[in-house]
Parts: sequence; structure tokens; C-alpha cells
Amino acid sequence: MSITVSLYVENQVLYVNLNGELDHHTSDQLRSRLNTVMSESQIKHIVFNLKHLDFMDSSGIGIILGRYNQLKAVNGSVMVIGMKPLVAKVFELSGLSQIIKVINDDSHLESVIRGIA
Repeated sequence: MSITVSLYVENQVLYVNLNGELDHHTSDQLRSRLNTVMSESQIKHIVFNLKHLDFMDSSGIGIILGRYNQLKAVNGSVMVIGMKPLVAKVFELSGLSQIIKVINDDSHLESVIRGIA
């Protein structure tokens, strides 16, 4: 069980690209990296790219929900780009799809970000 994490910041937006499995074995690594970047930069929005995420359990839900709560406090937002069916099911069952914008076609991402930034 492993995860590859790629992070970059542009105009107060943190882009998080995940590849592999986000579970209780890998969530601490991701949480630590997110906390570091968020403490060093003034992040207003986060975009999680989950297109290459094969699995996510409640630990992953907790990470996304935690960032949502952090950014909600500063009138920011969290978005998710694409999900494989298994991850989408976990996302839906957790209720995250009710509070977090899901973008299935990332060709519209730039206009969505412009609209919130």
C-alpha cells in the first residue's frame, strides 16, 4: 500500500495530485505534507486530483474533511477532480459530495478556480 503525492501552489491554490492508495497507512504522510505547505503558504483553496487514486478509506475522508474545515474558516474551498468508481462510492457514502465540489472534467477547472479566487 503506497501513495505518491505531488503538491504545488499557484495563486493561493494548493493542487494535490494523488496516485495509489489513501488509507490509514498513507494518510499520516499526506497530512504532514499538507500541514507543512499550508503553514508556509497562504492557501485559500485546495484542489485534490483523485483521478489516479485507486483506493480511499475513512482516513482519506478525514484528511479531505479536515482541509475543508480549515479553509471554510477563512472562506476558502476544497474541490476534487475526477474519481475512479470505488473512490467515488466512498466519497458519496461519506457525504463529502454534499459539501465539496466535484469536477469530473478538468478542462473546466481553470474557469471554476477563477470564479472562486
